[in-house]
Amino acid sequence: MLRGDVEQGPPGRLRGIGLMIATMALFATQDGISRHLAADHHPIFIVMIRYWAFAAFVVTLSANRPGGLRVVARTAHPLAQTARGLLLAAQICVVTYSFDRLGLAETHAIMSVYPLLVAAGGAIFLGERIAVVQWAAIAFGFVGVLIIVRPGSGVFEPFALVPLLCAVGFATYGILTRWVGKRDTAATSFFFTGIAGAAGISLIGPFFWSELTGSAWLFLAALCVIGASGHFLLIKAYETAEVAALQPFAYVQLMLASAIGVIVFNESLSATLIVGSIIVVGAGLLALRAGTGAACRSVRR
Repeated sequence: MLRGDVEQGPPGRLRGIGLMIATMALFATQDGISRHLAADHHPIFIVMIRYWAFAAFVVTLSANRPGGLRVVARTAHPLAQTARGLLLAAQICVVTYSFDRLGLAETHAIMSVYPLLVAAGGAIFLGERIAVVQWAAIAFGFVGVLIIVRPGSGVFEPFALVPLLCAVGFATYGILTRWVGKRDTAATSFFFTGIAGAAGISLIGPFFWSELTGSAWLFLAALCVIGASGHFLLIKAYETAEVAALQPFAYVQLMLASAIGVIVFNESLSATLIVGSIIVVGAGLLALRAGTGAACRSVRR
């Protein structure tokens, strides 16, 4: 993702898949800790501390690259890169609040539609080619979201639309990342993700400062370490294997986060949540397979 060539063949692919699964396990644990802390502390405060640690990690990683920070921070899209970082920080604040309000399982189930939104947005705003099967998968995925959210039913929770809004925001972040990636390196985008997000949230975060007990500081420290470790493993995963082989395993986070929600926080999994999640994940995998197949046929030509 940031440096090095992707290893080819089954050995590299298996190592990459293992790293991806480990990454998703760390991210699911991170979400569980965020949900725990959000019960007593404002999400903006939690995310601000996370971003301070993340920014330190990004600076350290960037400084050790050839050319150092000066080269990594050079961008052809300063405004778009800054907007990406701010958008992601805001999205993480809202989704952390959603973890506390809706729970891990339902939030992740609804947000799992974001890869489909990225595919649709890439076609609409970036002119990327998308197969008919992929459009069908996108429509199928939204059916799954509707099953989860259940608008118009007596049990409809209006706040369930918040994770969907987060999915739109995360997809917008992904589309911007693709756009700036045409001229900027992945290292530059990663740098601005951490620095712009940390700078932006530091402007408002101190107003939500919360007194922490000893155990809360331990959880917050663990959150920072796990977050940095997760990003590091994700980088290594994308250095080891191709994206198409790894992306399906990103849905492991949904399963693990749901398990944490049920076991640790006594969340319940309704039949509609399970069915809707299966449909959304299936649609995402179908879109990925169709897109990968189309890319392979294009290369052969």
